[in-house]
Amino acid sequence: QVQLVESGGGWVQAGGSLRLSCAASGSIFRIGAMGWYRQAPGKQREQRELVARISSSSTTDYGDSVKGRFTVSRDNAENTVYLQMNSLKPEDTAVYYCNADIRTSALRPGNPYWGEGTQVIVSS
Repeated sequence: QVQLVESGGGWVQAGGSLRLSCAASGSIFRIGAMGWYRQAPGKQREQRELVARISSSSTTDYGDSVKGRFTVSRDNAENTVYLQMNSLKPEDTAVYYCNADIRTSALRPGNPYWGEGTQVIVSS
């Protein structure tokens, strides 16, 4: 079994900062890309948008709306991915989900795993 557990969400005023963490645990052979997606209020699961992702070699990719404000990083030794969010805006309000491509053995391909999500609320 593999688990992704997010932490660090909460309420903040516009212009403020938050740092999200996501730790993977369980039967992990290797972790590929890790990242963050968000689901805004009223949106369906299929409408989750990419916030940021980072490959196992630390190549990063960001959604257009967060470029220059958010920074994704990872600690491979701790199987953890972080999201530093600065200059937060009300439109950043969403549930933020951690995602990781994880292989549970050398004989199996990677599969996507999701965390339960952490709420971020940005007030104006």
